[in-house]
Amino acid sequence: MKYRTLGRTGWMVSTVGFGGWAIGGSWGTVDEAEALKTLHRALDSGINFFDTADVYGDGRSERLLGALRRERSEPFYIATKAGLRLDPHVADGYTRANLSAFVERSLKNLGVETIDLLQLHSPPTDVYYRPEVFEVLEDLVRAGKIRFAGVSVNRVEEGLKAIEFPIVQSVQIVYNIFRQRPAELFLAEARRRGVGVLARLPLSSGMLTGKLTKNTQFEPSDHRAYNRQGAAFDLGDTFSGVDYDAALDAVHELAQLVPASITMAQWALRWVLMSEAVSSVIPGGRKAAQVKDNAAASDLEPLPPEIMTAVREIYEVRIKPLVHSRW
Repeated sequence: MKYRTLGRTGWMVSTVGFGGWAIGGSWGTVDEAEALKTLHRALDSGINFFDTADVYGDGRSERLLGALRRERSEPFYIATKAGLRLDPHVADGYTRANLSAFVERSLKNLGVETIDLLQLHSPPTDVYYRPEVFEVLEDLVRAGKIRFAGVSVNRVEEGLKAIEFPIVQSVQIVYNIFRQRPAELFLAEARRRGVGVLARLPLSSGMLTGKLTKNTQFEPSDHRAYNRQGAAFDLGDTFSGVDYDAALDAVHELAQLVPASITMAQWALRWVLMSEAVSSVIPGGRKAAQVKDNAAASDLEPLPPEIMTAVREIYEVRIKPLVHSRW
């Protein structure tokens, strides 16, 4: 496992982290014993950065990570998120009282006195134009409730606005072979400002594993079944906002570029890590074998220039017209 710095935190985080959405919910049935086994395998594989949120399984993901911390002695980092519990989820809800309450709930779920990294969870765009929200984060740091603060954004423009605030140490953003817009400006600007980048949905909801087909069936509780049109939350969080059949066609073409010695998932993760601005990719996983496979991507050799060019050409033709201007 290789490690990179995360912003100005002084942390060295594993280039392949762990995304805790799937062990919380919205990806089908969760077996908590299996989930905890998976978390242990992540640590065994050298992963030391875990991302979660208070809404993943209504706190289940946080509680599982709290259990992991109690059961293991080695140090690791847990980043959680707050804001999506608001109903309605509007900018006016990002108040001192609400954010403080969310933090207290997460502290209890995680079983800690201080949250390593608290991220605003895909807040409405208006939040990034309200300095008072980021002042609350500064106060939470001063109070010892959180060590560092960051944001999880839906759109590139939100990320660019967020990094204007000195309190922001990291930005979590969808960045993968199907969502390449961050590479145009955001990644370089984040690196220039010393802000860490966490690449979420690096496997595009499993599409870039190459294992999905036209006949793949998803459980009713899996967002890949019910959110393809953005009915429940941002469309971009399901298959990167790409039409399912169009994505399959692109994956078929991409698969021709993958060496036989590695999996497509590993190859897709290594593609993301070709950008030095990315501190960590955070794929999810509900099984220990998945996590072990993902972790191995960290040690792969860089992808050759001709492969990077070929990936870009496939994106330009098949994917860019569908998503590039939206996020």
